[in-house]
Amino acid sequence: MEKYAAIGVMSGTSLDGVDMAYCEFTARKQSWQYRLKEAITYDYPSSWKKRLSDAYGSPARALAETDKDLGLLMGEVLRLFIKEYKLKPDFIATHGHTIFHDPTSFYTVQIGSAPHIAARTNLPVVGDFRTTDVAKGGQGAPLVPAGDKLLFAGYDFCLNLGGFANISFDDAYGVRRAYDIAPCNMALNEVAAREGLTMDAYGKKARSGTIDFTLLEKLNALDFYWKTSAKSLGKEWYDNYFAPLIKGDAPANDILATITEHIAQQIAKVVSRHPKKNMLITGGGAYNSYLVERIDASIPEKVIIPGKEIIEFKEALVFGFLGVLRMREEINTYCSVTGATTDTSSGTIYLP
Repeated sequence: MEKYAAIGVMSGTSLDGVDMAYCEFTARKQSWQYRLKEAITYDYPSSWKKRLSDAYGSPARALAETDKDLGLLMGEVLRLFIKEYKLKPDFIATHGHTIFHDPTSFYTVQIGSAPHIAARTNLPVVGDFRTTDVAKGGQGAPLVPAGDKLLFAGYDFCLNLGGFANISFDDAYGVRRAYDIAPCNMALNEVAAREGLTMDAYGKKARSGTIDFTLLEKLNALDFYWKTSAKSLGKEWYDNYFAPLIKGDAPANDILATITEHIAQQIAKVVSRHPKKNMLITGGGAYNSYLVERIDASIPEKVIIPGKEIIEFKEALVFGFLGVLRMREEINTYCSVTGATTDTSSGTIYLP
């Protein structure tokens, strides 16, 4: 029996903040167990939300500075997290914050400099989890399936409702499959912002809206939804193909209702190909009661909503676990998921 203590760090595309989860992982013969001991979110101030939002189009020098500054920020909040809760992590595993993700051109960029985190915390840091897989022709995403398979084996489907909705499951042959399904909170939050809101809390506005079936048909017709191989979504695709369709003068409530129905239909389309018994739903979208209702109504599987800590910190927990596998030089990225030429023990280790 071997034990590891790690802090997993996640900054999502919805710009909510930095999730930090201190977890203990225990290896028992052919199985793993976890304990999520402490978890917090550092909410990005408005200045950082704007800086990260603008980073996509920033000059190279400015992007390098943002990478460094975000690493220093993450390092400092992690240092304070460790001090306040008297934690004793063996290392930190960070996803960073995605700025570019274009696997068709063989590149992906996550900022939040891991060396600066290592220097500020005086701990080893595992970062840059996606690049090697992308270099091998993979999508570099999603990365959580190894954690889903080894830590959450009791659930047939693991659905995450974050900036994008993504899913993970074993096929009929026991091979792990996973991919992005559709934009989720990224799209819903953008439309809610037109009403001066950060989000459509509990899907209340969507619930009061009317589905625009013409818009729904256009969204469902996007080429991405007809691809059946390993596939992932990024901000570039969203900006170029999805966002233009949801602009216009239609009432925000109607657009929200339509996007919600679109998400539920795309999830049902995936699930219908692999009928199973249950589905675990995590991510911020799990709090969107209307979205969860529409998903539940669209699939025969039992929908399971876990406790608050797993809803909010499952991805951070899994990245801590991916760091454990990397430290052990074990596979943490499946080619069956990403489409790469081989499985990979992904991540770069930075020593303080």
